[in-house]
Amino acid sequence: MTKVNFYENVNDELLKFAVIIAKTEGKWVFCKHRERDTYEIPGGHREAGEDISDTARRELREETGAADFEITPICVYSVTAEDNFGGEETFGMLYFADIKTFDNELQFEIEKILITENLVDNWTYPLIQPKLIEEAEKRGYC
Repeated sequence: MTKVNFYENVNDELLKFAVIIAKTEGKWVFCKHRERDTYEIPGGHREAGEDISDTARRELREETGAADFEITPICVYSVTAEDNFGGEETFGMLYFADIKTFDNELQFEIEKILITENLVDNWTYPLIQPKLIEEAEKRGYC
């Protein structure tokens, strides 16, 4: 079973990921990894010594080619799942980004981005990412 929780904050050292719900001109922005047939919200792991907000900006640029954007923290989220870190609760920071321009330079692992008016049906993380969007919408983002 996968459980997703939301928090206002946690100790900074617990934040391992940054995930960015992104839109451009009112449309959703999703990524497709080269090794998958599914779509996901941009995001990724925090590097050693990196501020979590820097992680969010870096991942958004790498995975979408975003050049000019505004990014805002939404909340902390956690995931607890048997197949994720041995069932331990792991924490990430959820952001919202409004992308103004793209430079079309994607990280090598990302095959393409999808800009669409509708949410995708074929999620890479179907038990997690739709819940992140739902929470962001409840909080007045998106």
